[in-house]
Amino acid sequence: MMRMSQAQPDPKQDHVTLLADLTAAGKPVFEVLPAVPLGVDLFELTGSPGLTLGCAAGDVIRRAPDGRFSVERRGPNYCIQVYRGGPFSEASLEKLSEIASRARGVVESPSDRRFAVVTVPRAGANKDLEELLDSWAESEGGAHWWFGNKD
Repeated sequence: MMRMSQAQPDPKQDHVTLLADLTAAGKPVFEVLPAVPLGVDLFELTGSPGLTLGCAAGDVIRRAPDGRFSVERRGPNYCIQVYRGGPFSEASLEKLSEIASRARGVVESPSDRRFAVVTVPRAGANKDLEELLDSWAESEGGAHWWFGNKD
């Protein structure tokens, strides 16, 4: 789904490298996301991030040379990031997928299942979805979820 690195940003033809965060020592952490290049440093994200805050699949972003970005146009989706401190089971991610599908969303996770990303249309992100996510997280013993790009 995505690759994380502490190397210098190196944009690729069908991906964009974004600054996700800084470590406690101040070193940058980058996340590589699938994207369609639209122009010089302008990309439309085709996947939602697992670490980077402020964007989701469908957003058009402008990337600076250091990996920072600004959203030029909001897309139709919210990015919901999910973390527990340990890997999720397949059954757990299946339950999360069932919840996401009710809102016409999708769930992605790296192969080690250490986190998950839910991309859901803005129209599907309502109080019912939030209550379902709260209930699911509570049943997962220590799982947390948050909107990675809610205005």
